[in-house]
Amino acid sequence: MGFSHISVLLNESIEGLNIRPDGVYVDCTAGGGGHSLEIAKKLSEDGMLIALDRDPDAVKAASERLLGYNAKVIKRNYSEVDKVMTELGIDGADGILMDLGVSSYQLDRPDRGFSYHYDAPLDMRMSRDGISAYDIVNSWSEQQLAKIIFEYGEEKFSRRIAGNIIQKRENAPVRTTLELAEIIKESVPAAARRNKNPCKKTFQAIRIAVNGEFDHLTKGLECAFDCLRPHGRLAVITFHSLEDRIVKQFFAGLTKGCICPPDFPQCVCGKKPKADLVNRKPVTASPEELEANNRSRSAKLRIIERR
Repeated sequence: MGFSHISVLLNESIEGLNIRPDGVYVDCTAGGGGHSLEIAKKLSEDGMLIALDRDPDAVKAASERLLGYNAKVIKRNYSEVDKVMTELGIDGADGILMDLGVSSYQLDRPDRGFSYHYDAPLDMRMSRDGISAYDIVNSWSEQQLAKIIFEYGEEKFSRRIAGNIIQKRENAPVRTTLELAEIIKESVPAAARRNKNPCKKTFQAIRIAVNGEFDHLTKGLECAFDCLRPHGRLAVITFHSLEDRIVKQFFAGLTKGCICPPDFPQCVCGKKPKADLVNRKPVTASPEELEANNRSRSAKLRIIERR
């Protein structure tokens, strides 16, 4: 199965980067190379694209797709974008893109263990190494499981789900995605199962924990902004409220000026905004894109420009 992924908010994100033909651009989450290819097409011989991904399958697919363009594809987590730039001897970027979350390829390929629609070994590792979903489900305590399911999945039945996981694994390890899905379904009331699949929130929570997504996001945003040249832009596409909140708060901190108490007659902190919002409200998918790609329904694009 080839690395197939429909790039979400493709035109909006490329337009938002305001690409200069001779500029340096970074796609922090290359995936199948959809966004990367459109960036590369706009670059001249003097321009450069750096495409990063932690998934070896994505790196292979993006390398093939970008063959012949001024692009370097590197297997690396985007939280290390600053180190990559230093290693390449590049002093800054004119635009950086992050397309967060799990790719269509990762979801649709059963052996990756991301989806509750297929029976597969519990895995969920984007990088294919390190701690897996199997390790978390079968070795973490009930309190740890309930905590991540509640905090990362916003699942109100987190304690019941965690308790049932512990009960099941006392007899035998929970080995597959469908075994875990069945535990989740048994843990929620019938009413919660009627309108939508109750597994989504717990699978999301475990995936986030497996891949350390929020830690990497916080660090990655900081490193990416530090790598921007003056008037360089950082564009981030999020897919759920938790990661969008992190991005929104980070951007708010960069665009805020004086933080003195309101009763101070004049500013004494001297704090100046470091960036400006390109779009006041997040950009969302058009009706045409929603019809063509259901996975774009929760996507939000936020962009800032460094001063």
